[in-house]
Amino acid sequence: MAELVPRELEAGSGTPSNKKPIYTETSGEHAHNGLDSELIVWWDDPDDNNQENPMNWPSRAKWANILIISTISFLVPLVSSMLAPAVQLVMQDFNTTSTSFATFSVSIFVLGFASGPLLLAPLSELYGRVIVYNVTNVLFLGFTIMCAVSETEAMLLASRFLSGFVGVATITIGSGTIADTMPREKRGKAVSIWSVGTILGPMIGPIIGGYVTEVAGWRWMFWVLSIAIGVVAIAAFAILRETNHSVLLERKAARLRKKTGNSNYRSKLASNITSVELLKRSIVRPSRMLIFCPVVTILCTYVAILYGTLYLLFATYSFVFREVYGFSTFAAGLVFIAGALGTLAGLPYMAYFSDKTLKKREAAGKVVTPEDRLSLIITVPGALAFPIGLFIYGWSVEYHIHWIVPQFGTAVTGFGSILIFIGIQTYLIDAFEEYAASAVGANAVLRGTAGALIPLGGLNMYYALGWGWGNSLLAFIALAFAPVPWLVGKYGAKIRSIKRFQIKL
Repeated sequence: MAELVPRELEAGSGTPSNKKPIYTETSGEHAHNGLDSELIVWWDDPDDNNQENPMNWPSRAKWANILIISTISFLVPLVSSMLAPAVQLVMQDFNTTSTSFATFSVSIFVLGFASGPLLLAPLSELYGRVIVYNVTNVLFLGFTIMCAVSETEAMLLASRFLSGFVGVATITIGSGTIADTMPREKRGKAVSIWSVGTILGPMIGPIIGGYVTEVAGWRWMFWVLSIAIGVVAIAAFAILRETNHSVLLERKAARLRKKTGNSNYRSKLASNITSVELLKRSIVRPSRMLIFCPVVTILCTYVAILYGTLYLLFATYSFVFREVYGFSTFAAGLVFIAGALGTLAGLPYMAYFSDKTLKKREAAGKVVTPEDRLSLIITVPGALAFPIGLFIYGWSVEYHIHWIVPQFGTAVTGFGSILIFIGIQTYLIDAFEEYAASAVGANAVLRGTAGALIPLGGLNMYYALGWGWGNSLLAFIALAFAPVPWLVGKYGAKIRSIKRFQIKL
């Protein structure tokens, strides 16, 4: 028996692409994997009107899902850095003078970021996005409350780690939801809105944390966030719909089997291996992509270095502006505003040029590739702005120049970071469409590890080198990696086409 199969899927993608599928008749052998008795279940409306397919949902339904996910993706990293301006007060409460605790109490949350994707990404690809979102939202609320009631250093650190572990779900899986629902030429805007929270959250968190701590004490910052998380979690239960094509087609096949009594209906995306084996493969997939896919390895390493540097800055801002400029706890939280404004400035820039580049190439009749996401107009400003901001920040603090100058430096760094992070995340989604959650999960693993570990020696580095040379060291490292996104944009397609790098995922 012959069937209609979209040509895009013959290239190996399990998620419909941005273009309307072109249906071609294929042989029964190809259609049924050699089993002529099987009835293959697929999106069966060639006119793209079938709203079972998330690609065909109304725009309001797509954006409702993306905005809920984006809101949670903002709250999670907000919790990660919110503690920064209150660290010294927490140390007083727990009677500790450990510099390691001072930075680790902030960065251990990000260590959870590094661990969570290894489990949450494969679970979402096997069992669906929504169940993972809803379960982790409830757990995230519970662990945030545990932070508020912590009585010991160990309890606070454990609660922070677990909060990060479950909270990273939307940051890891959100890419999968976007790939499920948005055509390629519209993903730049969606990824920009979703991604900005992951960068803006850590900058807004200390502002809220500094104010709440000064007014009501450091524990109340966690209570305030718990209320916000609870409200959003309830909204997520009401609004979020499943988008994973494999899961939806399997449900459709199950309905047909039940309705007709014919057990031969089978999803086009169904695997021939057992669920246990599939889960094992899915769990190791992010790690395999990191190790065996060079473009993933090098891009994720670059992101990890920048992300770890940002968290080192977040963990030490309160010390810098208290010791050098005599700021209060609340004022030390306000210093994050400049970085947040720089990040916001990069958002419309990225949203505009990312999708425009693809549309311009398509209009010119050129082949659109994932590497177009790493065009010079995006990679060069971002890669250069990040270290330039570090130089400005470090040396203005070193020479006690007016506080507005280091603030300008953090704004420039924030602008550069959002361009690089969004550009690389969008590239990973486009290049590994079917396994977008795993690709972004691999990114989250490496950057989370760097974000947790790099800040540990931050204060000691600054005390040894000074604020000027300490930040210059970080800037030189960022400059050394600056050509990476440009090189991947130029040669990434060739590298991905090399047979030995095309691992079976």
